[in-house]
Amino acid sequence: MSLLGSVRENWRVGLLVVIVALSTAFLFAPGFDSAASADNPTNLQYGLELDGGTEVRAPLVGVTAEGVSLPERNESFGSAEVEAAVAGEIRDVAPREVTVRYTSPSRDGGPATGVVEVTAASATQTNLETALSTLDYEFETVREGVTQQTLDETVSVLKQKINEGGLSGGTVRTIDLPGARPFVSVQVPGSDRSEVLDIVNSRGAVRVVAYQPVRENGTTTYVNETIFTDGALQRIGSPREGQGNRLPSVQVRIAGSDAARVQQTFVETGVAQRGGTRCSYPDTADPCLLVVRDGRVVNSFGMSPGLAQGMVDGEWQDDPSFVLRVNSFEEAQQVSIDLRAGALPAALNVDEGTTRTTAPAQGADFKRDSLIAGILAVFAVSGVVFLRYGEAEVALPMIVTAMAEVYALLGLAALIQYPVDLSVIGGFIAVIGTGVDDLIIIANEVMDEGDVQSRRVFQSRFRKAFWVIGAAAATTVIAMSPLAVLSLGDLQGFAIFTILGVFVGVFVTRPAYGDILRSLLTDR
Repeated sequence: MSLLGSVRENWRVGLLVVIVALSTAFLFAPGFDSAASADNPTNLQYGLELDGGTEVRAPLVGVTAEGVSLPERNESFGSAEVEAAVAGEIRDVAPREVTVRYTSPSRDGGPATGVVEVTAASATQTNLETALSTLDYEFETVREGVTQQTLDETVSVLKQKINEGGLSGGTVRTIDLPGARPFVSVQVPGSDRSEVLDIVNSRGAVRVVAYQPVRENGTTTYVNETIFTDGALQRIGSPREGQGNRLPSVQVRIAGSDAARVQQTFVETGVAQRGGTRCSYPDTADPCLLVVRDGRVVNSFGMSPGLAQGMVDGEWQDDPSFVLRVNSFEEAQQVSIDLRAGALPAALNVDEGTTRTTAPAQGADFKRDSLIAGILAVFAVSGVVFLRYGEAEVALPMIVTAMAEVYALLGLAALIQYPVDLSVIGGFIAVIGTGVDDLIIIANEVMDEGDVQSRRVFQSRFRKAFWVIGAAAATTVIAMSPLAVLSLGDLQGFAIFTILGVFVGVFVTRPAYGDILRSLLTDR
């Protein structure tokens, strides 16, 4: 047979070689990821069980009323008015902690229908029911938990907070528990419990507020007026260290659509006035600028004469940049992260959840033990195969092919940066077992009816074995699919990589083993 004919006939073996080469690149070549280091020479990303770290699992704080009959929206009445009314009926609840979403408009003069969601810690099913009844808003149900939209937004913001905070390898996902509220799982390898709790406990709501004196009837009172939040920002700079007498800072740029409004608010509140302002909050006669994070004032300052003059003259809106100064570089980092990621729509109820921490030393032990378990699995499978066949030309390709399958899955994990934890390793071991089972089926079907000399006979027997393998693979995929799709915690990684192993086996490694066996056992 010519070289071209041999390559064409054994193209599946060539495909397996290409996949192994690509997996090697994904695992070791620089540029695919930044996970490689002195402690981890590969591009694999490890979960907290193998790398040490902390996981927090908890539901979101909140109660939701569904099927609420709401007044029809018009130019003077809408969601904001309903939110303020509901907040006014529940103690210690601010309007920003109430969300109203209209789901259907009013029909035939009747009320509109919507959802009312309260994400304050003080909110309960009882006081939300009472508030809606007091306001004459009929409702269908009131339940613990938040809406799916709020859940998705919270997961997205937490992911961004972890990324902006430089906590590499962190993952945020939802876990669906039968008969219970969904939990949010936050995993951050290499971080201790306090670091992760700082992320999940902080709503991260940052506001820039004008603290201004108001004189009325001969008395002076001080009021706060929000000038802008993260929603008005076009760009947020990186936190800067303080130099000399200057405090650490974060430079921000206001979006063009909001620049004129922000400038006007600065002037109207008196923060921007000719000659600038000085601030000695809270004992001050001049207006002050306050940086407020989660309801806590993290710094207060006046405005320089040059910046104030530009606002009074109306020129600042042409280049609407602003510098927020805080008391420490750590605070500047946190303000920058919160402004970039936005505020959490709802906080995590850590008291109703669980916290799990794995020490780095324990993670190293798990890595070692996992490697030992994998090696033992290989030796056990190898021993059984050699005892069964006693022929190296049958058993050796079987073992090499099975190992190539696991190696391909490792390369895929490195490429997509899926955190490798104990459940994923369990999936790898399951792939070794099911893969060798299928290869044994092929060898038995091909060899049990006597020596194979003809390639036509080999192909007939191989196809018969492949039907059995295909049926078994379909059964495995169907059985594992719910675990992979329903986000049932640690079982998800096991299911995903077991399914991926089945697909790699059916479409690549099993056919490649058949080509190898045909070349070794037939001569025509």
